[in-house]
Amino acid sequence: MSNHAELTIGNIAERSGCTVPTIRYYEEIGLLPKAARKAGGHRVYGPMDLQRLVFVRRCREFGFPIEEIRMLISLAESADRNCNEARDLAQSHLGAVRAKLIELQALEQSLAAFVTNCNAACAGGPATDCVILADLASTTSKCCGSLAETLSNAAQPAEPVRNLP
Repeated sequence: MSNHAELTIGNIAERSGCTVPTIRYYEEIGLLPKAARKAGGHRVYGPMDLQRLVFVRRCREFGFPIEEIRMLISLAESADRNCNEARDLAQSHLGAVRAKLIELQALEQSLAAFVTNCNAACAGGPATDCVILADLASTTSKCCGSLAETLSNAAQPAEPVRNLP
């Protein structure tokens, strides 16, 4: 490897937008190949390592789990595999994101009910009389229902993504 292509762990961290501990972790779990080492033991990276690290960081930004990132890396490195595999992974992840959005909307509704009920019943009073705290401590919710119940009522299958011609 020529000197102009060598990147220290600090250099590659800065260029990739990852932290040094994250880079070490990605090496440890195999998302990034083990770095070459200089005589003093310092890690040395090349342009392909930077490209891989940016790829992994972007996958993480989109919320792909580690195992799916492994699959995406494998796809990116295999000319004999079909890009439909990447699309299918992304579509599956999209379904998971949509399900999570439904859960978050139900959580938002429950929290909004907490705030509304507190404003109406006890805002400014002693914390021991707070309807939010009483509801959280109760096995049977008085104001906002069970979040699990709200989630199960809100959960609907995500509409499938249609492939465009």
